[in-house]
Amino acid sequence: MNDIADRLAGASTPALAGLEPYAGFAAKTPYLASREEKRSRKLCASLEEAVRKAGLADGMTISFHHAFREGDKTINDVVAALATMGFKNLTLASSSLLSCNAPLIEHIKSGVISRIYTSGMRGKLAEALSHGLMDEPVNIHSHGGRVALIQSGELKIDVAFLGVSTADDFGNANGVSGRSRCGSLGYAMVDAQFAAKVVLLAEEIVPFPNAPASIRHDQVDFVVKVDQIGDPSKISIGAARITSNPRELLIAKFAADVVEHCGFFEQGFSLQTGSGASATAVTRFIENRMRKRGITASFALGGITGSIVDLHKKGLIETIIDTQSFDADAAESLRTSPRHLEVSTNQYASPRGKAAYVDQVDIVVLSALEVDLDFNVNVITGSDGVMRGASGGHSDVAAGANLAIVVAPLIRSRIPTVVRRVNTVVTPGECIGVLVTDHGVAVNPARPEVAERLKAAGLPVLSIEELHERAVSITGEPRPIEYLDKVVGIVRYRDGTVIDVVRQVKG
Repeated sequence: MNDIADRLAGASTPALAGLEPYAGFAAKTPYLASREEKRSRKLCASLEEAVRKAGLADGMTISFHHAFREGDKTINDVVAALATMGFKNLTLASSSLLSCNAPLIEHIKSGVISRIYTSGMRGKLAEALSHGLMDEPVNIHSHGGRVALIQSGELKIDVAFLGVSTADDFGNANGVSGRSRCGSLGYAMVDAQFAAKVVLLAEEIVPFPNAPASIRHDQVDFVVKVDQIGDPSKISIGAARITSNPRELLIAKFAADVVEHCGFFEQGFSLQTGSGASATAVTRFIENRMRKRGITASFALGGITGSIVDLHKKGLIETIIDTQSFDADAAESLRTSPRHLEVSTNQYASPRGKAAYVDQVDIVVLSALEVDLDFNVNVITGSDGVMRGASGGHSDVAAGANLAIVVAPLIRSRIPTVVRRVNTVVTPGECIGVLVTDHGVAVNPARPEVAERLKAAGLPVLSIEELHERAVSITGEPRPIEYLDKVVGIVRYRDGTVIDVVRQVKG
């Protein structure tokens, strides 16, 4: 060290001003002085230790992914621990919230959580928020819109808590190995990239290097071994369930007819099927149509199901691009197939990114709670005005796809699905091409070429006004929902603009 001082002695160039002299190989990286610390410095004995080391403070933003859907345990467990540690006024930025997250209600009441950004919510939590539980309205975004909010700087994640099935001691992690495999970590990959601090909660710590590494060690600050991050058997329930309902299957069959005759069903076409029973069931009806025409799809995108995997295994879909695995078959295919690719939601759908996979999609089949006469789609609020759904990738892929097909029953629980004016606009009608119901098909007047093709194929094409009239003739006009003035939700379009608001339900 004296030699260094001697070498620098008398050096008077202004370029050295403010620069520090060398002080030893481990002066700036002290962990390198210890073999044991070098390897294990990220491992924390408890979640509480990781929280303290991450520097979480009141008023900061915490994030989570929802790849386990209704089987998630990480969100509830971490927020409960933060409540016990005394944190207050946190912003919760989970990629989505579901019925299993009802315990968050108490943490909102106690002031642990004061703001929420999410794609959607369900169950008791959604009921409570719809009735004014929070002082500040929830920001509801699409999957691509969430990334855009992060990239714009509006949503700054201070600490991301990411549940993974396996990780090594350096933080290389994935969701395709170990006991509780959720498959793709597309949501978590974004948080790992952008969060100031990243805490992995891993069920299993495996030898270095853990591969494939969906989340890389250069993105991770701390690793905590936990007993369980989630129950993968509950991923494919709720919106992601497999249906045997005859009406839902009839709608799926009609939608497959639309896919076949819409004009984009040709060699090398690409598709996405959204969550919702009829939407996911469409793939079960297109195999014979593909074989009859002798065509294959270049890729399938989005939330991936076993039915997509089945077509991939049969050679009918060349590549699967997976941002969320909806069942065990999808998770296993991601692990084993070289043409089943895992992508982040940034790659999938961010409008602020340099490119998004949704922009390459030909045909997408999406679900809806309501569709109005202008083809605007509501996937957030139910017929009672309560928030009970998720924006998801709905507006993202509807904007990017060559043709967006929406599927819904004409009537749901004696309530019309085709209405004069939707409760909440999530996806604007200008992005929707076709509505498929169990009573017929309506084509957006902006797509006359599609209407001509479907009529020529003998499909039951009606105007959307005719579908609305048929629905009301069966159910009568529903009573208007009574709202209060308080805004409980702000619906953000994928580009960050406000497309609608949700008001507090009266009563």
